[in-house]
Amino acid sequence: MLSEYLKSGSTTLTPRKGMSCLFSFSHVKNHSSSYTPSSTSTGPKPSPTLSLSMMEENIETAESIITKWDPNSSSYTKLTSIFQSSRKEAKQLLKSVKDLRSAMHVLVHESSPSSKLVLAQNLMQTAMKRLEREFYEILSANRRHLDPESVSSRTSSRSWTFNGEDEGGSEEELEIVGESITEVERVSALAMVDLKSIADCMISSGYGHECVKIYKVIRKSIVEEGLYRLGIQQLKSSQIHKMDSEGLENIIMNWMDAAKIAVKALFHGEKVLCDHVFSASETIADSCFYEITKEGATTLFRFPELIVKNKKCWERIFWQLELYEVFSDLWPEIESIFTSASTQAIKLQALASWLKLSDSVQSSLSVFESTIQKDSSKFLAPGGRIHPLTQSVMNLVSSLADHHGALSDILADYPPPKNQVSHFKSPMADDGSTPAVTVHLAWLILVLMCKLDMKAEIYKDASLSYLFLANNLQFIVEKVQQTPNLKLLLGEDWVAEHMKKVKLYASNYESTAWTKVLSSLPEKSSETSPEMAKECFKRFNAAFEEAYRKQTSWIVEDRKLRDDVKVSIEQKLVPRYQEFYDTYLVMQSGEKNLELLVRYSPDDLGNHLSDLFHGTSNSVSSTTSSSLLASQRCLGI
Repeated sequence: MLSEYLKSGSTTLTPRKGMSCLFSFSHVKNHSSSYTPSSTSTGPKPSPTLSLSMMEENIETAESIITKWDPNSSSYTKLTSIFQSSRKEAKQLLKSVKDLRSAMHVLVHESSPSSKLVLAQNLMQTAMKRLEREFYEILSANRRHLDPESVSSRTSSRSWTFNGEDEGGSEEELEIVGESITEVERVSALAMVDLKSIADCMISSGYGHECVKIYKVIRKSIVEEGLYRLGIQQLKSSQIHKMDSEGLENIIMNWMDAAKIAVKALFHGEKVLCDHVFSASETIADSCFYEITKEGATTLFRFPELIVKNKKCWERIFWQLELYEVFSDLWPEIESIFTSASTQAIKLQALASWLKLSDSVQSSLSVFESTIQKDSSKFLAPGGRIHPLTQSVMNLVSSLADHHGALSDILADYPPPKNQVSHFKSPMADDGSTPAVTVHLAWLILVLMCKLDMKAEIYKDASLSYLFLANNLQFIVEKVQQTPNLKLLLGEDWVAEHMKKVKLYASNYESTAWTKVLSSLPEKSSETSPEMAKECFKRFNAAFEEAYRKQTSWIVEDRKLRDDVKVSIEQKLVPRYQEFYDTYLVMQSGEKNLELLVRYSPDDLGNHLSDLFHGTSNSVSSTTSSSLLASQRCLGI
């Protein structure tokens, strides 16, 4: 997914130099001085034929309404919210500002200033102060109803409209399309509509700066509070480095949960609210949203970089993969939320972290392969049992296979070398090629098997070397079969091919471990004298006892393989001994101490063979403990 996104050329990791993160209000004048035509929004100019009487009437009407709600006129107007006390009068106030604005357009084109223009300008400033205060109070009073998560959840499946023809509407006119409305939704919807009405009025009147300043201060605090509740905080790389594994795992798990809520609810809801309130100006909406979310979003999306910088433990590749998967899941939302030029820097931070996770995973895989190849431990797995390196590598490979989606995306940018591809036959992709993740995991297993071949040479007994290889390869194949994703990636042919190798190792073990025992028995066609038979019994006893004594400490951990090996040995040994025993036992009937010469009946051989390959309880438990420790040392965990 990441590689496809980068190939599409949708964005670049290098931000444009000089990119401004602040919105310029060059078209919005702060009315601390005078009102000018350039302060107003663009649109059709009022007709020059507007009669003087109509103009004066508009100003007088506006004066009566605006003066009534002058914040400084009385304690009542100072303490009362017009939008809460009378939505009808709030609607009239907004309309009076619109009419006043039209009248002022005519007055500014007059040849000389008039007292009416001065009055109109003073009224406009009074109205803007009132609306500025109303805007603040609505935002402050509805913090709970306008929290981004609630706005996001409501607007994702619902929309609201007013039946009224002008701004503001009335509570009775509010409709939630398609379903009934709850009290919380009603309050939230009314607040959003009121905020939009005020913002539209102030922006079109040239007072957008005051409106935006209030909005940014309040909404930024809400976003930061939301992130704080989610556990998102600014951390330094040194703080991450000092954390133990449990503490780091907790903070990573919290981040993954928090990131999903932050993107899908917090930032999405804030984007919806911002776009709604400032729908009159896309530029203002984008700039506002960026200023509100830039610090929190940057802190959120920067966190994975801190994890990447800390490579104390190879195990953290799985945390990095999980973080990568979170980005993959959230990227469509991140792109749709931070889509404007104003918010490009936030999206670039998210993309940078995503790429660094990808590079870090690839680097960790290379280190993993190198660690296997460079392993120089002389540790001998007692009894030819499974080596701790085998356990460690296969556990890690199995876990990697469970992240095959992320690995497929990451390794798509790192095609495997030809020597890796040539050593592996696997299920083909739709285009006839072998997936890179499949080749890579198969290659890691091959590197392991090559290392096991070298470790097998440490054993002084060749038969034990073969048993060691059979044990370890059986474990590898079994691990593949028990891991659905790994089995799917490698395929049935891979499993069948390596099971043949297990049988070959087992066969080589049998031939080297039991050849001396079998060769102590005469061939079927040979004629054997009583003395020769006596010597055969002695040679057989010695050879069998030596093999048995040596192999009682050996172990085959896989039950099926253990049974198969026993059955194979028994089928080769017992019938030949049975024939020799039946033929030559009668010749020794007069022998003194016959039980010392013929120590084993055919049934005894079967019973003795059944005791093999279980090892001892002490060796098993101690080996398990040492295997885990050696496993950790092998891979630096």
